[in-house]
Amino acid sequence: VQLQASGGGMVQAGGSLRLSCAVSGNTFSINFMAWYRQAPGKERELIADITRRGIDTYEDSVKGRFTISRDNAKKTMALQMNSLKPEDTAVYYCKADIWVDLADTASRIFWGQGTLVTVSS
Repeated sequence: VQLQASGGGMVQAGGSLRLSCAVSGNTFSINFMAWYRQAPGKERELIADITRRGIDTYEDSVKGRFTISRDNAKKTMALQMNSLKPEDTAVYYCKADIWVDLADTASRIFWGQGTLVTVSS
C-alpha cells in the first residue's frame, strides 16, 4: 500500500491550489484520512481530516479557506486550498489509516511522500 501526494506548486498570495492523494495497492478499508503540513523549522501539524463517512474537521488557521474531500470508490483524497497566504508555505503530507487485509488484527497508518506548496507575497 502506498500513498501518492501531488498538486503542490508555487502560487501568489490569494491564489488557489488543489492537492490530491491517491492510495494504491490492495486495501480492505480506508478509515480516516488527513492532511498535515510542515513548514521550514516547524513541526508537522494536522490541518484537516475526514472520516470514511465524510465528516471533516479543520485546524483554525485554514478553516473557511481549505476544503478536504475524499472519493472512497477511487481511494483518493483532495485538499482544495483557496485564499492562500505566505504562511501556508510548507510541505503537505497525506496520511491514511488503512485496514489492509481482513485477516489483519489492526489497521495501519500510511504516509504519502509530501508535496511542496510555496505561496509568495
